[in-house]
Amino acid sequence: MQPVLEISTPEGFALWPVAEIEPFTYLPLSGELTPAEVGTAVMRIVGCNDIDPEHDGRPPRPVDPLGSFLHGLLTFDNLYAAGGMRVTDSSSGITFLPGCCNGMEDWRDWREVVDGSGRASFGHDPDPFAERLGDTVRLTVDAEQGDSPVIELSVTELRHLLDGAERDLTDFLALAAEWASQYLPDHYAPVTAALARVLALPASAVPPKP
Repeated sequence: MQPVLEISTPEGFALWPVAEIEPFTYLPLSGELTPAEVGTAVMRIVGCNDIDPEHDGRPPRPVDPLGSFLHGLLTFDNLYAAGGMRVTDSSSGITFLPGCCNGMEDWRDWREVVDGSGRASFGHDPDPFAERLGDTVRLTVDAEQGDSPVIELSVTELRHLLDGAERDLTDFLALAAEWASQYLPDHYAPVTAALARVLALPASAVPPKP
């Protein structure tokens, strides 16, 4: 299980260095990314929230390009980042991917599967669905398809995988904070706090500015 961010790289982005990653693929988030990959991840998270203020009570965009691009990330109450959890069955090669409109901020819905209602869906087109059946969890790659591939694992194993995925997110946040101290020093506090929110991590997970 890996937390993954769906990547879409706009042409001509020049606010900070980014890596060359094929659009509409997934970037796994962890503490092992290069600075350019962190820059790509932050760019994508910011871009998901780069929406003009309308009648939502937010202040107008700043004039400067950097402040304008960061505006949504720093002013939206409910942040979004396209992606979620990718689960791969190494024995069968089956991969469970987040569907359209699923967000990184919703990853804790997985806890509902093991400790709550026992079921959760993760976007659409495809329609990935997870369901607890006794001591087993069944992950259906596309619930709209009667012959969809499935992955089955124990509840205990899923808890273990979730703990590992949360560590990956925490490690990524620490890496992103280090990156922000270098590339966005004047916006360090609000940017790192916003990243923690979009990753559904506590504010205490953000390290102090170096």
